[in-house]
Amino acid sequence: MNFLFFFIEDGLGIVAKLSECISSRGGNILSVDVFVPENKNVFYSRSEFVFDLNRWPRAEMDADFLKLSKLFNATRSVVRVPSFDRNYKVAILASKQDHCLVDLLHGWQSARLPLDVTCVISNHERGPNTHVMRFLERHRIPYHYLPTSKGNPRDGEVLDLVRDTDFLVLARYMQILSGEFLESYGKDIINIHHGLLPSFKGSYPSKQVFSLLCLDWQ
Repeated sequence: MNFLFFFIEDGLGIVAKLSECISSRGGNILSVDVFVPENKNVFYSRSEFVFDLNRWPRAEMDADFLKLSKLFNATRSVVRVPSFDRNYKVAILASKQDHCLVDLLHGWQSARLPLDVTCVISNHERGPNTHVMRFLERHRIPYHYLPTSKGNPRDGEVLDLVRDTDFLVLARYMQILSGEFLESYGKDIINIHHGLLPSFKGSYPSKQVFSLLCLDWQ
């Protein structure tokens, strides 16, 4: 499937113009997710569509969506054609719990996630006979164990390892990235987190919700 991501100031006719752009080239939209936050004048959308590359060459697609971006003065516009575009280079940061990391690795293995995983970085050591380590070794994905402490988040070493990536994925990475790190890296970071942010922060958000509900019921 092919994807278009749009981030612009909210306004009238955005969905109509997106649909017109794709349909006029013989494309067919399969799904559209739109999000307009309450009390914020911004528009986010993710469109999944199919098209015929012979009728809509990749370069012309970029030109069409660029015109659309300029029309709405888009903050961000990204189009991805996985069968044609190169894979994004991605590093995954994880902590002790494996489930988010394992799901990403299996998605990559099955080609559900068209990515090149450059490495896995963790502040927790994993034994050589664990499922994750055997998987990484089998697929020749480097694993870097960088134990952190309150005074030493290992930002410089992490930056050296991820400098050539397109973005990072935090797979339940239980460390806070510093502002200096974010500024130095300067690219997108996806955070897969079990917390219910921003209201319930920390390691046990479900317990916080339960405690709050118990107080409300008393």
